[in-house]
Amino acid sequence: MLSAATRRLLLFIGTLIALLPCAQAACIDPSTLVKTTVSIFRNFDEEESKLTPGIAGIAGTAWFLSPRLLVTAAHVAEAMPLSSTQWKDVEIWDGTAKTVVPSRIKILAGPLSERMALLDLLVPFSGADSLSVRREPLLRDEQVVAVAFPKRHLRFAGGRFVAYGTDGRFAGAALMEIYAGHDRLVLDHGASGAPVLDCQGKVVAVVSSILTQTLNFGFRSVKISTAWQTPNVISMPAGPLASLARSDDLSDRAGKPARQHGYPSTPAAQDWATLWDKAH
Repeated sequence: MLSAATRRLLLFIGTLIALLPCAQAACIDPSTLVKTTVSIFRNFDEEESKLTPGIAGIAGTAWFLSPRLLVTAAHVAEAMPLSSTQWKDVEIWDGTAKTVVPSRIKILAGPLSERMALLDLLVPFSGADSLSVRREPLLRDEQVVAVAFPKRHLRFAGGRFVAYGTDGRFAGAALMEIYAGHDRLVLDHGASGAPVLDCQGKVVAVVSSILTQTLNFGFRSVKISTAWQTPNVISMPAGPLASLARSDDLSDRAGKPARQHGYPSTPAAQDWATLWDKAH
């Protein structure tokens, strides 16, 4: 027969389990989110190609905040390079068909070192499913899922939230461990901008980069991920987008420069662009 102390301990453990995210329901199946996320690609014109010799264009992942608003990583939009005042053609690939839509940067949100870019589409994207954004912070080891288009191929992944960065290198970042089976490089080239979602299907972060190292064997180089039980994905907390989605900031602002929202700039903030270059 269980002692009173043992019964109290079991009751306490049961209460904690009941409070854990996703304890009462399985995580959302990411395959149900295929209409929320797309690959975006932009071919450089002749003048742009002169500035980036050997590079024909830039690809990334984006997701719908509304049928006319796409969210991606700012470094993707800036590398394309998109403008806040000029419409430029962007190819949108949803896994089945390609559509070219004139687009521009509407708003930049998040930390000043690495931001999220909201792209305004000239026309609504047919068949798009919009995602909602979670305002509350993640709990340690909370389950997450991701939908992305690395190398322009649709991939699903799962994992966990590890921690919010506090030191100079990762200050303000949401550090994740994300994988598909044994593949810890699932969010590789082209996955920047992908949504990371909680078990209820709300966006909690936007992928910025992955953590890797390269091993050189003389005749070839091999890129490997971090060790298991450690973060391998750096992402931007999506919280600032929650308030933007309800604000007047998303009203038509034609001809006005993109605005910045979200976290204040701090001297300790990570140089995200440099980190992304190293990771890719």
